[in-house]
Amino acid sequence: MDSIALNILGYAASLLIAVSLMMSAVIKLRLINLAGAATFAVYGALIGARPVLIMNSVTVLINLYHLYGIFTAREYFKLLQVPDDSPYLHHFLDFYKKQICKFQPAFDFETRTDWMPIFILRNTIPAGLVLGVHTEPERFRILLDFAIPKFRDFKIARYLFGAKRSFFTDQGIRYIESARGNEVHNSYLERMGFRINPRQQSLYVLDLKEEEISLH
Repeated sequence: MDSIALNILGYAASLLIAVSLMMSAVIKLRLINLAGAATFAVYGALIGARPVLIMNSVTVLINLYHLYGIFTAREYFKLLQVPDDSPYLHHFLDFYKKQICKFQPAFDFETRTDWMPIFILRNTIPAGLVLGVHTEPERFRILLDFAIPKFRDFKIARYLFGAKRSFFTDQGIRYIESARGNEVHNSYLERMGFRINPRQQSLYVLDLKEEEISLH
C-alpha cells in the first residue's frame, strides 16, 4: 500500500476515535470506537508498528466485551405514572428542554391538566418520558416521547410499545398517535411500527391490534 493510502487510513482511524468520544449514547460510542481501533490495528500492521497493532487490538477486544455485556444483560423496566403537577416532571422537562426542542420542536412546554405523564424506568433510572392525552375513546396522542441520551438504543420504546402495550389496551386504547419531529425522530417512529396517519398527514399512528412490533 502506498504512503498516501496509508496516511488516509491513519487519518480515518483517528477521526473515528475522535467521533466516538463525542457520542453520549454508550452503544454508539462503543461501536464507533471499535471501528476506529480496528482501523488503527490494520494501520499498525501495515506500517509494521507492533505497539500500535497490539494496543488497538486490545481496545477492539475491550469494546467487544462491553458490547456483549450491553446486549446480553438482563435489565429491569417499569412504567411509572406521575401527576401532571409533579415537581420532578417539570424539573426533567426543564433539564432536557434543549434536546427536546431539537428532536420534537413542536412540543409545547406549557403545562396541561389532561396530560398523562409516563416515565419509563430502566434499572430504576428515569430513562424516558412519554406525555400524552386522550383525544378519543380509542385514541391516545403522544405529545412528547423522549429518551435521555444514555438510553437511546430503542429498548425502552420496544418495552413501551411492544412488551408493555397492554398498558394502553387495558385502558381501551387501540391507536397511538404521535406528531412528526425531526428526521431522526420520524425514523425512530417508523422503526417502532408507526405509519403516517391517513386521517391526518401531520401525525404518525400505531395500531395496537396489529402484530406486535419487531424487536430487532
